[in-house]
Order: sequence, then C-alpha cells, then structure tokens
Amino acid sequence: MMGPQELAGEVHQRLLEYFGHPTWRDPLPPLDELVSTILSQNTNDTNRDRAFQLLRQRFPTWEQVRDSEASLVKDAIRSAGLANQKGPRIQQVLREITAERGSLDLGFLAGLPLEEARTWLLKFKGVGPKTAAIVLCFSLGRPAFPVDTHIYRVTGRLDLRPLGMSVEAAHPHLESLFPPETYFAAHLNLIRLGRELCSPRKPACQRCPLQSICRFAVQPGEE
Repeated sequence: MMGPQELAGEVHQRLLEYFGHPTWRDPLPPLDELVSTILSQNTNDTNRDRAFQLLRQRFPTWEQVRDSEASLVKDAIRSAGLANQKGPRIQQVLREITAERGSLDLGFLAGLPLEEARTWLLKFKGVGPKTAAIVLCFSLGRPAFPVDTHIYRVTGRLDLRPLGMSVEAAHPHLESLFPPETYFAAHLNLIRLGRELCSPRKPACQRCPLQSICRFAVQPGEE
C-alpha cells in the first residue's frame, strides 16, 4: 500500500502519461490575475474571460476601475455573474492596495517569502486560499497549489485527503504531498481529469488512468 506522498507522485506521473504536460496561457500580471480570479468565482472560464475582457476594454487602467462609479463596473462584469458582489469587491481591493502601497503594482510579491506573500493576499475580503494560490502560482511562478472544486472532489476520491477536510485545509495538505516542482502540472491535469472523466455524477472510471489506485472506483458512492 502506497503512502500519501508516494500516491501523489504516482497520480502525477500517470496523469502526465495520459494527458501530457499541460500548457497554459501566458502569465498575467499579478493584479490582472487577482481580478480575473475574483471574477471566476461561481462561474465558468468563458464567462470569466468575457467579463475580464470587457472590463479592460471599458477601463484601460486599474486606476480607472478603482475610481469609477460602481454601477459602471458592475455593468462591465455582468457576464461573470454576481456582479453586485464582485464589482464592489474588486473596487475595494484596488482601493486597499493603493492605500497600503501607494500604487497598484503587485510585483513586490515576487520578492517576499512565500508565506508572507500568501498572507498579504489573504487579508483582502474576497481573496481566499484558492485565489491567493492562483496569483502566486500562475502569475508569479511561486510554489503554491490551488484547490478548486474538481481537485477537491478528485483528491477525496483518491484518498489524497481526508473526506471531511475543508477546501481551505486541503491547500496546505496537498502542498505537503506533491513536490513543489509538480504543482503547476498536477493542478492543471487534476482539473482536466475532473472535467473530462471524474465528474460529480457518473464518473468514467473505466477510462480513467487512475482506476487501479482509486478507492472510489472500487467503492463508488463514498465521498
């Protein structure tokens, strides 16, 4: 029987063999990534991207977003859903960053110790562990492991986390299992697995490259 870290390594290797090494769009600046991730909450990638693009078209600078009338920002991001919550949240984050830093440049996070950078991001309302980890990993290339709903579901089925563990607690737990150099690929391939094979209902276990090491494939229904 494999230990948790050995199992994580085996999962990562099998997904690499099955899906290949994942590619991703060019990194966004950290503030762009932060706003994009706030927009992504409770919606899909298509709606997030549409809202982000329209926001940038209407407001060429983040200072303009910060200082605009709230109704105009809400209108620009309507396609992402929950605009009445996300619009003011984005503007408030921009104001708080400006008040503390004097500008809207988050490049300084690249030079902070990892946990200090994570803590700095988490102090803003609407920025949770996943949002902070996405900014750190995808924009700044720091070793952070974001956990979304797909990863949370899949890792529970694989026994990579205790079934009762919260999403928040799953972030440091999974970071302790996967080697830091695998975070990027493991994150993206686990999401792909969750979307294409390991769906919430009727997962395609027979086609899954992890079937032989997955508890759920043997005992379906226990989540």
